[in-house]
Amino acid sequence: MKFSLTLIAICSMLFLTSCVTNTNAEKDKVFLNLDLQSSNKNKEIILEYLLKENIKFSIDFNKEDSYEIDDDLLKSNLKYFCRSFIQDQNDLLETAIFDSSYSLDKKVLIIYSKDFNGLADDLKKKYPNELYHLLDKNNYDNEIKRILDVNGSISRYMDISNLDKNLKIVHSLRIRDDISKIYFLLNYDLGKTIVPLVKNFALNIDSYSSSQIFHGASDFKKITDFENIFIPIQDEMIETIVKKDDIKNIKSEFEKMLIADYLLIEKVYQNNLFRQKIFLKTTSKQIIKNKCINRDLSLSKII
Repeated sequence: MKFSLTLIAICSMLFLTSCVTNTNAEKDKVFLNLDLQSSNKNKEIILEYLLKENIKFSIDFNKEDSYEIDDDLLKSNLKYFCRSFIQDQNDLLETAIFDSSYSLDKKVLIIYSKDFNGLADDLKKKYPNELYHLLDKNNYDNEIKRILDVNGSISRYMDISNLDKNLKIVHSLRIRDDISKIYFLLNYDLGKTIVPLVKNFALNIDSYSSSQIFHGASDFKKITDFENIFIPIQDEMIETIVKKDDIKNIKSEFEKMLIADYLLIEKVYQNNLFRQKIFLKTTSKQIIKNKCINRDLSLSKII
């Protein structure tokens, strides 16, 4: 559903009352009064949500010094949450990947693009002994083979074969044996190319990524390229998107969920609904008055 923002430009204060069919008198008293600043994209998401809600609301998008929602919802620290959605994912991934349980002679392979230079640099400072590879070449097939030392395996096979041409040697490609886990820091366009190449040679090595690796996908069927990767995200979020027939992309659906959670929590605070059991879309944590919410994300394997 799309809404024209012409009305917002004409009138700074928008008062809309939804039709209430519920006979519950208490529900009729629920309201939402908002003073916000944000991008047109986010304004449309907010209006779409509010118009579907069965409550009275007023909203002003032009009031100075009002709460500002960043355009990049996934990386911004939305009101009432302790950290951004992406930061919550990165924190969980860091704990799971760089734990102290793996063998000291094994290393984590981090494959990243320039879009993730900042995060990669932070990880290098904390974990300098891991394997970091920035993808900056167009010939990704050869680059991945180099990173995994696949060419070394082929070379060794050729050396052995040349010892006796009459010998028939069954050869299985073997990559370097010092990799414990693989961490992908890639966007969708690059990830859908790189991940299948890596998994072709390193199928039995656990691999991880944030949800950013498939944000650009316009259909969940297209994430089959990332099969067996561990992603820190609630299964319910995935199920919500899978049920939809037509979406712009996965990122936009996550943005809608984040806005829905923020507005729902705002409604709880403004109407003192803390005793009610509230179900958020991006976490199962309950709302506790005057405490920021830590999302309880869990690792899910794409299958």
